[in-house]
Amino acid sequence: MKYFFLIFVSFSFFSCENLTAQKKTSEIQYSKLIKVFKASENNYPNISVHRGGKGLINYPENSLEVLKYVNDSILAIYEIDVAQTKDGHLVLMHDNSIDRTTTGSGKVSDLTYNELLKFNMVDDYGNETKFKIPLFSEVLTWSKKNNVILTVDIKPSVSPEVVINAIRKAKAEDICIIITYDVEEAKIAYKLAPDLLISVSARNNDEFESLLEAKIPTKNMLAFTGTRLSDVSLFKRLHDYNIVCMLGTIGNLDKSAEAKGEELYAKWKEMGIDIIATDRPFAAFSTINM
Repeated sequence: MKYFFLIFVSFSFFSCENLTAQKKTSEIQYSKLIKVFKASENNYPNISVHRGGKGLINYPENSLEVLKYVNDSILAIYEIDVAQTKDGHLVLMHDNSIDRTTTGSGKVSDLTYNELLKFNMVDDYGNETKFKIPLFSEVLTWSKKNNVILTVDIKPSVSPEVVINAIRKAKAEDICIIITYDVEEAKIAYKLAPDLLISVSARNNDEFESLLEAKIPTKNMLAFTGTRLSDVSLFKRLHDYNIVCMLGTIGNLDKSAEAKGEELYAKWKEMGIDIIATDRPFAAFSTINM
């Protein structure tokens, strides 16, 4: 009798534990982007603008002004880079230092936000503007107001938890995708934010297998397939899981399209690419959305 009682107690415990886990899962308020970004859908932007916009005269990368400028012309999502200042402010900046993109010098992590405000941003051609390094919170506010989707690249100077907390504070879960570069980063991002869409590195079948083994739900995945063309079979397999495929044409592929003809963007889309991440957003957009 005692034996059966112990079995009953154990069964009850595990049943309650499973019910609690199911309840927690059901209580998650998933980002709207998890439903929108499906391979079976087509109502999402098919261009991702690298660093908010590069190579544009008088519009520096990772500035709020470049986001506004590009957004006035095309429908796109915007990849931005988030770093942290010495006094804990989150700002947009790709490099460890501000030397290349501003009139100032020094590491972001060694400067306070007020010190950053002393400098102006410069474009990719060295032209000084009147624009200042923007706060991440400012970009979130503008993006929410204008229904602009951001893919957020978290730089080494800041922890994923801090960035995700800033997104939650701004109630911007429905416009933000978290970028990760390997399965370990993806696991951390999913643990911190199981409600958000995560850009995962899936450049080949081995990387995708690792993601599946990590038990990250495929519904949370947007697959970045790299900056080189993978085999078409990879895109098909990802689509079988209803996962959107993004190709980074930044670099050689953009150069190929510029030299050999913009129709290459359309060709890559026909191969199974759903989103093109590019430094040439206007050319890519006009080609694949004709």
